[in-house]
Amino acid sequence: MKSNKIRFLFAVFSLSSFLAHAQNSQATDNWETSPGIIGTFILILIVLFVAVIIFLAKINGFIDKMKRKKLDKKRIEFSDELTDLDDGEIDTILENRKKALKYKLKGDELGNQNKAVDEKGLVKRVRKDPSNSFFDEKKKTPLSIETPKELKEIVTYYLAAATFWLVFGTLVGEYLGFKFIWPELDSISWLSFGRLRPVHTNTVFWGWSSLAMIGLGYFVIARTSNNLIHSYKKAKIAWVLINLTVLLGNIALMTGINNGGGEYREYIWPIMLLFAIGLIITFINFYKTVATRKISEIYISNWFILAALIWTIVLSIIGYLPFYQDGLGETIIQGYYMHQGVGMWFMTFTLGLVYYYLPATLNKPIYSYSLGVLAFWTQMLFYTMIGTHHFVFSPLPWWLQTVAIVFSVGMFIPVIAGSTNFLMTMRGSWNHISKSYVLPFFLVGVIFYFVGSSQGSFQAFRFTNYIWHFTDFNVAHSHMTMYGIISFLLWACIYTIVPKLNGKEPPQLMVGAHFWLAFIGLFAYMISLMVGGTLKGMSWMDGNPFIESVILMQPYWVWRAVGGTLMFISHLVFAYNFYIMVKKEPKNRNLKAGSIKGESVNV
Repeated sequence: MKSNKIRFLFAVFSLSSFLAHAQNSQATDNWETSPGIIGTFILILIVLFVAVIIFLAKINGFIDKMKRKKLDKKRIEFSDELTDLDDGEIDTILENRKKALKYKLKGDELGNQNKAVDEKGLVKRVRKDPSNSFFDEKKKTPLSIETPKELKEIVTYYLAAATFWLVFGTLVGEYLGFKFIWPELDSISWLSFGRLRPVHTNTVFWGWSSLAMIGLGYFVIARTSNNLIHSYKKAKIAWVLINLTVLLGNIALMTGINNGGGEYREYIWPIMLLFAIGLIITFINFYKTVATRKISEIYISNWFILAALIWTIVLSIIGYLPFYQDGLGETIIQGYYMHQGVGMWFMTFTLGLVYYYLPATLNKPIYSYSLGVLAFWTQMLFYTMIGTHHFVFSPLPWWLQTVAIVFSVGMFIPVIAGSTNFLMTMRGSWNHISKSYVLPFFLVGVIFYFVGSSQGSFQAFRFTNYIWHFTDFNVAHSHMTMYGIISFLLWACIYTIVPKLNGKEPPQLMVGAHFWLAFIGLFAYMISLMVGGTLKGMSWMDGNPFIESVILMQPYWVWRAVGGTLMFISHLVFAYNFYIMVKKEPKNRNLKAGSIKGESVNV
């Protein structure tokens, strides 16, 4: 069975490789029939379909809730009727009730060949799927994990700082979105687009996503290793260093001090050195915690998390080595750095978190450990060589561009393996979509993992690259991945663990507002820039003046601002929800569970 899965994935890779080589960059006739265009359109429909399913599930849950309220009202009315009855009528009702309570099953109702008949109405629901558990997750999960105080503080500090940088970074992004519509909005140098844009990207990268991942990772490392964190002091030092990196880096960018045109590495090297030191300290902390674990196995989450830290330490060093920063070599390193940062840091680390938090949320094991191992090693193999697909038709060697395209297509293997693993883990638990917003966050994140990553592979084809690259379509793709995948999955993990650590749950209404504002905002943002970016690319291909492509983008930039505004409002709601979850400890804390150290791990 496992070999059949592997053969299927490699068949997909082979077919996609053929399609990639079959692209003709010069043929612009019937562009809409290109496999990359068709594939992207289908992927967008998948996202829309999932949104409709979640919406209908929520509506159905609301209807069920109203029905329950109606039944409760009838029960109250019945109680009121009893108060109006005389003693004789009440005695008759009580006698009939007493007879019903004395009824007992004989024990052979289902043990013979007779047809099963529920004459007394004792059976509430019949399930024909024995593998479908009745209770996967309680609607309101009580505090059930006793965690060392120091670990709770570390997780809370990292997530609190991450939340602050999310609000600040997207506030800057919101302002930039307005500047697309009103370019004359200001004339202040430190508020210019060229300075604020890297402030936005670096803040949400190194401030929001990185701090949130590390904070959530500390809990996973301790939990899956059945061990205490090696050094809480080192965790605090790394927290200070990473926050200093973002603070000093943003100040430098706004005053015009930067590293040049390298995207996502605009911070100058003395400042980025603080981040690298923070990563090294974090890796040592994680590694020594796992190395001294109290169980024999290394859970797969730790594979992804430790690999992400190793790759990013190497990446941050290579990206800033001075002898790589000249000529076309700098371009190759830029592609390597930019894509490795997304794929080997954010994506790899976040997937490691999902391998723990998703099964923990559903109270069931991951569907397939083998698929997880396959996804891990193919991620390590294929993601390392795809950065050059950002520079197709550039002066870089043609063979290097081809290698990047082929390896981009190879990414279908880890993406399909990982998506299948997560979705099959959710199988049998879809009813929770109507009860809680944790599963919808996970579901949207996993769907975007498949859709966004697959769309990136389609976009790497030479023809689609010819149309879309260096247009606003690429901005849509980056938000589809970094926001649709990373942010949604991080939010899912945060909503999973923080209430358990602090005993405070946010209002479901506010979590729902966060979900729908973020999702609808992202969808509006993404679709508007995809359509506008396609038209811009076609305008360039037709040889029209560049200014025409700028003018035609105006209405799509309006929708970009609308979508971005909804996303920013959702972040304010999330910040409020996070405050509710961590503002105070419950007064009556009566737990009998053991501490993490010496406690068995049930993943």
